[in-house]
Amino acid sequence: MLRSSCFCGRHFTCWDIASVCTFTLVNEYIFFYRTEFTLKETMSSGGAEDDIPQGERKTVTDFCYLLDKSKQLFNGLRDLPQYGQKQWQSYFGRTFDVYTKLWKFQQQHRQVLDNRYGLKRWQIGEIASKIGQLYYHYYLRTSETSYLNEAFSFYSAIRQRSYYSQVNKEDRPELVVKKLRYYARFIVVCLLLNKMDVVKDLVKELSDEIEDYTHRFNTEDQVEWNLVLQEVAAFIEADPVMVLNDDNTIVITSNRLAETGAPLLEQGMIVGQLSLADALIIGNCNNQVKFSELTVDMFRMLQALEREPMNLASQMNKPGIQEPADKPTRRENPHKYLLYKPTFSQLYTFLAASFKELPANSVLLIYLSATGVFPTGRSDGEGPYDFGGVLTNSNRDIINGDAIHKRNQSHKEMHCLHPGDLYPFTRKPLFIIVDSSNSVAYKNFTNLFGQPLVCLLSPTAYPKALQDQSQRGSLFTLFLNNPLMAFLFVSGLSSMRRGLWEKCQEYLRKINRDIAQLLTHSRSIDQAFLQFFGDEFLRLLLTRFVFCSATMRMHKAFRETRNYPESYPQLPRDETVENPHLQKHILELASILDVRNIFFENSMDDY
Repeated sequence: MLRSSCFCGRHFTCWDIASVCTFTLVNEYIFFYRTEFTLKETMSSGGAEDDIPQGERKTVTDFCYLLDKSKQLFNGLRDLPQYGQKQWQSYFGRTFDVYTKLWKFQQQHRQVLDNRYGLKRWQIGEIASKIGQLYYHYYLRTSETSYLNEAFSFYSAIRQRSYYSQVNKEDRPELVVKKLRYYARFIVVCLLLNKMDVVKDLVKELSDEIEDYTHRFNTEDQVEWNLVLQEVAAFIEADPVMVLNDDNTIVITSNRLAETGAPLLEQGMIVGQLSLADALIIGNCNNQVKFSELTVDMFRMLQALEREPMNLASQMNKPGIQEPADKPTRRENPHKYLLYKPTFSQLYTFLAASFKELPANSVLLIYLSATGVFPTGRSDGEGPYDFGGVLTNSNRDIINGDAIHKRNQSHKEMHCLHPGDLYPFTRKPLFIIVDSSNSVAYKNFTNLFGQPLVCLLSPTAYPKALQDQSQRGSLFTLFLNNPLMAFLFVSGLSSMRRGLWEKCQEYLRKINRDIAQLLTHSRSIDQAFLQFFGDEFLRLLLTRFVFCSATMRMHKAFRETRNYPESYPQLPRDETVENPHLQKHILELASILDVRNIFFENSMDDY
């Protein structure tokens, strides 16, 4: 239901951009005829048509034309290819231009439109909602978080000015559905901006609206809307640890990259000059909490690859369209594709497009959060297709459980992304993160082309002593997104005061700085790690990975090899994840939290 209203839905038709534009130009002739019909129909109830001044007639005609054209362009956005970074820009520019004119036009001529056109407040709200969607999807296309603020500005204005307040008085269920969809989209934007207080208010309002909607109309979509409420409630509660103020109110923490987030490079440090340009964030875990085709793991990794958003010129109470062309062209964040349960062919299409457009001296990151696919039976060889991989989506198969069992044991699972499937893309610098019960399949990688290549692999199992939190997101991804929260969780803590949280965060920054020195000063580390170390995002992911691995190796509950993260190429353990200096830091952090007893004092002696 919600997917059908979103012009970035995963079930898309890849039209050529020229065809879309041609189609739009042809339809401009239809606009004039349709506008005249709308004008006569609208004015027929307001008196004789000849009594209307020519200027006011033209105002209504121009408004109808802009409104119709904006709808046509907006609907055409869903037919644009979802991959590629250039061919869609001109079409988005035209759409922004028309909505800019439409928004300003209805502001300047509100009285005439009220009297002669019968403009209703929910129609103004619908225009503002479309602009909010436009900014949100421009964020998805560009990965610039500033556009989220623009979307929030318009969505917030709709709520503050009660544009949809009169919808419930009209006996039209389709208008109420528009209102419900607006709430769902607003919630997504607020989640991405970490405005959790607003989210909770919106969820309560949405719940009341759904109850009123289902009570007034005999609808078939009541179950779907109730599922939306359940999903967002579970999403809000996914974090395993709460940070509290002195009055027990929850502190909202952001996990995007701040100016002091990544450890600084030492002067004279020799590292690669590569920069992270593109990232594919793929979520295909069974039963994991999700909202609007965004799983918890995807949400956390998305934020780990973004900087804190900047406020643009528009004000919350006075929304006005800020033209994307007027904003800085330099991209602060790597471009991202969010793929929820893609099929193998969809995943490969996006991979190929991203690989094709990757600039020189740039890195492609692939993040896989997916159910493991395990090999069955014995294989004659041990090639890149003999260890299984991770699940890709099948539109026809219903898959339960974590392991995929094939009907025909003599053939490999076709809905699986094997390590060998990624070999063609190692022709350029590639950074892979696999969070799966079969992540070790990607340990059997071969660097065929000599380009920088690193794979960070999650544990394949977690200790039974830890409460199962897999539905609320993976522990490994949590370490990469919010290492302190993950450390608190494995330490058995579920809440913490703000002052202690900030003290631990400061200490964790010191640990990250020391880990960075361990990596760059190592004499036996594979050079691939250092090639990626020049990029802030990748540097932070690498230091967090080492912290995660060192923590799990020292924790008394993590005693099996499968409980530990691994990497390709392997890190020198004695210089990194089992370094005594790093182990001392982890014990000191545990002492601050009064949980030192759950860690080995000297893990090397306890193996």
